[in-house]
Amino acid sequence: MDLIQIKGGNFLEGEISISGSKNASLPMIIASLLTRDKVKIRNIPNLSDVSTLLKLIKSLGSEFELKNEDNSSYKLIVQTKEIKNNIASYDLVRKMRASFWVLAPLILRYGEAKVSLPGGCAIGIRPINFYLSILEKMGASIKIKDGYVQASIKSNLQPINYKLDFPSVGVTHFFLMISSLVEGESIIRNAAMEPEIISLASMLNKMGAKITGHGTDKIVINGCSKLKGADTKIPPDRIEAGTFALAVATTGGKLKLKSINIKEIEILKDVLKNTDVEIKSSENFIEIIKKNRVIHPTDIETKPYPGFPTDLQAQFMALMAYSNGKSKIKETIFENRFMHVQELVRLGAKIKLNGDTAIVNGVKKLYGAPLMATDLRASASLIIGALRAEGTSTIRRVYHLDRGFDKIEQKLSSCGAIIERKRDNNE
Repeated sequence: MDLIQIKGGNFLEGEISISGSKNASLPMIIASLLTRDKVKIRNIPNLSDVSTLLKLIKSLGSEFELKNEDNSSYKLIVQTKEIKNNIASYDLVRKMRASFWVLAPLILRYGEAKVSLPGGCAIGIRPINFYLSILEKMGASIKIKDGYVQASIKSNLQPINYKLDFPSVGVTHFFLMISSLVEGESIIRNAAMEPEIISLASMLNKMGAKITGHGTDKIVINGCSKLKGADTKIPPDRIEAGTFALAVATTGGKLKLKSINIKEIEILKDVLKNTDVEIKSSENFIEIIKKNRVIHPTDIETKPYPGFPTDLQAQFMALMAYSNGKSKIKETIFENRFMHVQELVRLGAKIKLNGDTAIVNGVKKLYGAPLMATDLRASASLIIGALRAEGTSTIRRVYHLDRGFDKIEQKLSSCGAIIERKRDNNE
């Protein structure tokens, strides 16, 4: 295994091009299974989650080619003429929760499916009952046995009108995919409104579906009997952009983030201004300027889009660890997403937990320490904390980091950070 070693204290200055979105890539790759035709997906990021998903779809019958486009992204050309295997195994699905979504194309094209119960980061309970409820209401037969969901259909699935108790991104992705090949009008209410939902819906429309309302809490899908191939592009990763913005807000310096959709990080812009960061932006870039290291405390509460994203909560906490006062961070999406707290405390941060709220009393200095990454976004939080800390920090279990950040140490190093990936000889 690898580790990342950081010598803190440097300002960040330079430019970073943001990679394609992890959270958009995964459902769009799975959606390619809905057609027999060839699908082209550009701006694929180089992530372990993508590699895991490609292994899974290959096991199901997909043939694909990855072409390097510009040394920072790939074009995926994928075709699934036949579903040759309707079983998504535990070994692959356990690594990444999004793999579970293959249940939709498998049951639509094969008539039955056996998909392992999902895994991924241990950040909270994410029940699958909504997925199963949707399938049952559409007419599928469902049972859970030996750690697998087994689903089958005897006749065509029927369109439904479905309301979510909570605007789940994963369930909304799943509903869009399965409804696209169910003839008639299906409606999902209280739908997730994240940009990644819009990207998937736009791709499915290119493939022949008729989806309206994506980006709002009510999405209408007029499904069809057959979907065709398409040429589409992964949008930039708003979470990666936000992570680098929070990094320079912590260390000080001047960082220009290119190839982004500025509208997708408006909430972060507003929050950063409250911490005393100067921001310049246009439609597709943002420049974060922090001339000093005085950070004003700011409270946040994670909410579904367009609220403050849960995927930036850990990184924001690292920023607040250096503030000149007390801040409150309330996590409303995942009940177990404070595992990074104890690792930040190892750096010297003063953080107390009170249920779903972290109370952060900022300090002037943190100090390098050996650290352990617990999940994807927590990994980024530790990097941000270590970039300003005095001394050297070593972060282990960075395979979590590789699930969602493409060459993060190289990008930071190019902007002045002293950060290096090494082989962990103690593992």
